[in-house]
Amino acid sequence: MEEVLEIYKLPYDAKRPVLCMDEMPKQLLADTQEPTKCEAGKPAREDYEYKRNGVEDLFMVFEPLQGKRFVEVEDQRRRIEWAHFMKFISDELHPEAEKIVVVLDNLNTHTPASFYQVFEPAEARRLADRIELHFTPKHGSWLNMAEIELSVLTRQCLDRRIPDKETLIREVSAWQNQRNDEVVKVLWQFTTADARIKLKSLYPQIHA
Repeated sequence: MEEVLEIYKLPYDAKRPVLCMDEMPKQLLADTQEPTKCEAGKPAREDYEYKRNGVEDLFMVFEPLQGKRFVEVEDQRRRIEWAHFMKFISDELHPEAEKIVVVLDNLNTHTPASFYQVFEPAEARRLADRIELHFTPKHGSWLNMAEIELSVLTRQCLDRRIPDKETLIREVSAWQNQRNDEVVKVLWQFTTADARIKLKSLYPQIHA
């Protein structure tokens, strides 16, 4: 936990950017009957029945000091999708960086081994050397600022029926672009000193 909190205190460095990465599923639901539109004095209404159209997975990367985020919609969230997403971060979002510091949760897909399962050894080693992974502790995913951004995305954009992948991509892209244009950042105030006081019970007990 303290490792992540110390990372959040680092000043901006284009050669060593700090990013947060997280994932979440989104179920696709289509209306079986046309909803009634909102009119003066009448709210919009939708039928309680719906059609399930599968699940898509959202990969989020958030750069807190720059107020920028990028969301990719994938059909699954296996090692292969994660590895390709990290390659995108490395080569498309931050091609000039010497080292990319990434805060993320400790899933079994989030390891350098995933690079070796997806890419040739030389390419896997290149990515493993460029990307420095820092994991949130067990039950501590709230330390990941990308989780905060996914929560905002859910409340502002995804809290309704979205019928298909194309619509999901379009809606998420519009949300992402607006939020990036406004350079919305997370005001992070929880520090290592706070953790040692408020989460004292999580630290080992030392008996003299």
